[in-house]
Amino acid sequence: MRPHQSFLRLSSVGIFAIPLVAVPLPGFIARSASTFSVAQSNTPILRGDSVSAPISLEVDATDTRHEIIAARETIPVSSTVDFTLLYPEWETASHAPTVPLASLTGLVMDADGQRIEWHRDPLDVHAFHVVLPAGTRHLTLRLQYLADRGMMQTDMLFVPWQRLLLYPAGRSVASIRVAASLHVPAGLTVVTSLDRQAVDGDILHYATVPLDHLVDAPAYAARLVRQVDLAPRAAQPVRLDLLAHDTADLAITEDELAKTRVMIAQTGRVFGPPPFRHYDAIVTLDDMLGPGGIEHLEEGENNLPAAYFVDPASQLNNLDLIAHEFVHAWNGRFRQPADLWTPTYNQPAGGSLLWVYEGQTEFWGRVLAARAGLRSRQDTLDKLALDAASVDNRPGRAWKSLADSTNDAVYMAGHHVAWRDWQRREDYYSEGVLLWLDVDARLRELSGGKRGLDDFAARFFHADKPDAPASTYTFEDVCAALDAVAPDDWRSFLQRHLDTHDTAEALAGLSRAGWQLVYTGVPTQAFRETEAESGGLDLTYSIGLVIEDDGRIDSVAWDSPAFRAGLAVGMRIRLVSGQPYSRDAMQTAVGATPSARLTVDAGTATKPKVLSFDYHEGLRYPRLVEIPGKADRITPLLMAR
Repeated sequence: MRPHQSFLRLSSVGIFAIPLVAVPLPGFIARSASTFSVAQSNTPILRGDSVSAPISLEVDATDTRHEIIAARETIPVSSTVDFTLLYPEWETASHAPTVPLASLTGLVMDADGQRIEWHRDPLDVHAFHVVLPAGTRHLTLRLQYLADRGMMQTDMLFVPWQRLLLYPAGRSVASIRVAASLHVPAGLTVVTSLDRQAVDGDILHYATVPLDHLVDAPAYAARLVRQVDLAPRAAQPVRLDLLAHDTADLAITEDELAKTRVMIAQTGRVFGPPPFRHYDAIVTLDDMLGPGGIEHLEEGENNLPAAYFVDPASQLNNLDLIAHEFVHAWNGRFRQPADLWTPTYNQPAGGSLLWVYEGQTEFWGRVLAARAGLRSRQDTLDKLALDAASVDNRPGRAWKSLADSTNDAVYMAGHHVAWRDWQRREDYYSEGVLLWLDVDARLRELSGGKRGLDDFAARFFHADKPDAPASTYTFEDVCAALDAVAPDDWRSFLQRHLDTHDTAEALAGLSRAGWQLVYTGVPTQAFRETEAESGGLDLTYSIGLVIEDDGRIDSVAWDSPAFRAGLAVGMRIRLVSGQPYSRDAMQTAVGATPSARLTVDAGTATKPKVLSFDYHEGLRYPRLVEIPGKADRITPLLMAR
């Protein structure tokens, strides 16, 4: 997953998740319909006969005016009397309990047409208990889901299956089969990796699949859709599905299309045979949602600015999003960290290896965008400079390690983080890029330039066949695979990155790769585009402020010159060094600080509040420069295979 979405478009995954009791091959998760034991489950267990026939799920997403999705679910039962149903809580792509239970409304149940009462478990509010009359054959549920902002627009909508159903407790989600249908407004085209079985007017019927497969294939619909083949003649097709509000936004030049196809091919050369039967790179071109993505085995959700293909020159910081989600098919969906895998959506997952799951995927996004020509070598270096600057300006490392940051998804999801650089939040993305750059540089160092992280990826993420069972891995497995490429004390090497409180250690990969982070008075294009996305003047690496055009302070860096001067988020700067606030006036004043003192007035006309800065370094923007006499190990990494 890539963060920064305006609303949580998260879908539980684990397409191969099955019961814990059936693991016939070491490291592989087998597909089995047997139930797991009470001792292995933290959820209420289904008592009586198991559900064997498919569940029917009918979803009506036509009420875009009120932004309400309605669902009717029919669960076949036999002699079961006491029944417990679970509403999903954990979503694998967010690695957290992010399903908004409060958005579930109107839940009504009946047994063979007779209304029955349900009772919510007082200790587990996602569990619903019912007592079925003897001889009941079908339990029917009706519910509504109150859509998140932007989820149901008149000409574009999104359907997250896991938020529209309940499932029997005591069964793995892989052992529960579901036959789903979807009703969307007339004129909308639906895009999903699910196999379509039949069409009845505006209602689409999909093939019966395991619940985890269904949840791993969310549906999108739009009035304007364009589909492009990205892997002509490939045994496992890859398709680009573009959804837009304006026909003009669907335009994509042959050059950009060719580069995207190269990215798909280059990914295959790194990771080997695809683990999927087919793949849909779903791209919603929508400014309302903000850039971000979610991974699945056979599709990727990518939200990008409306002008992404119309004006690619202004999209430097978004050019690896599609690559990131595509890589997740191998790293995350096929190979999964052992502590992230669970048999249901209501059992806690651990994120100790998110620096592999997300960090290495982010690393490959940078590399593959360069190898495909989506970014130039210089633009890639400038993007890496932004990663390095993020790592360099994390004072929170003094108290919180990268290893501890892998817990962030669980307790920070949905909560405002006021001081991200001090609290740290999901730094396994940007810091993970630097960690894996260090690993690659070390592999090249040990092998005399003959081997690198490509060799690790080909070995570690290799899938024997499409639709192969998922393979879980541990920290020790990662170390062993690295050792097979180039012997070293990889446990200690990786542990230093994970446990360090030293910024120099976190940035060690740059030096090993022959580069150094510096700050200059001229911003790179990558920085300018990041600044434009933030919507304000970004002085993070100088005085520690991001300021909106009207002078209102959007963020303050922890213990920065601005922090020490007494500025805080929400204050509004009226005057800068005696002049009315403007973007240009602020930049000029900060640029003059080597020889002139900077002051700001953050008060009112009747109650001035003049604050003085102890700062003398001028404007500072990050970039990378080569270290004289050291081998450049980044350039070879960026070359197409």
